[in-house]
Amino acid sequence: MIEVKQVFKSYGDVPVLKGVNLNIAKGEVVSIVGASGAGKTTLLQILGTLDRADKNKATVLDINGANIARFSDKELSKFRNQNIGFIFQFHQLLPEFTALENVCIPAFIAKTEKSKVEAKAKELLGFLGLSHRGDHKPNQLSGGEQQRVAVARSLINDPGLILADEPSGNLDSESAEHLHKLFFKLRDEFNQTFVIVTHNEELADMADRKLTMVDGKIVAEDEK
Repeated sequence: MIEVKQVFKSYGDVPVLKGVNLNIAKGEVVSIVGASGAGKTTLLQILGTLDRADKNKATVLDINGANIARFSDKELSKFRNQNIGFIFQFHQLLPEFTALENVCIPAFIAKTEKSKVEAKAKELLGFLGLSHRGDHKPNQLSGGEQQRVAVARSLINDPGLILADEPSGNLDSESAEHLHKLFFKLRDEFNQTFVIVTHNEELADMADRKLTMVDGKIVAEDEK
């Protein structure tokens, strides 16, 4: 599913990633932990095609058989929309739209037929226990409900890869626990691959593998 070799990233004269190597199988849930500044979010952004690795002949960035390191910006945008779902610490829902409309947005960008998109969005909201909240706007939802809407949005295009950056960092402990269990339910239901950057040790330890980053490199791996 994911093969990463010799990924480097610097911002100006500051090196952030220093030759990251990583392999993740389809259907795995992998957590990445480490101190702030270790490079976790930068790695996630590169995997998600939101940022580019430094140019290096030895670099491999293969996701689902595609070497994204060689893609143009236009190709990356299309690949991201079709293959990757994102869940962030702050849900990033658009306040002027309903929960249902927010879920639909990535599929509308992909120019999928409106009736099919809305039917899929309602199905996902139902799966996540939010059937009764589709017509509500974000400010009418609890923090946990908002984050589940964001999860539904990340799933609307049936991506094979879900990237989550501190997904429960803004939730109370009960909502965080529900969200954590949801990731594994989704993996079991849809066989999606999850890469989760987190400071939450409980979530990190639930993963199939826990990777630790220090100073721009993966230095340890705990496998169940």
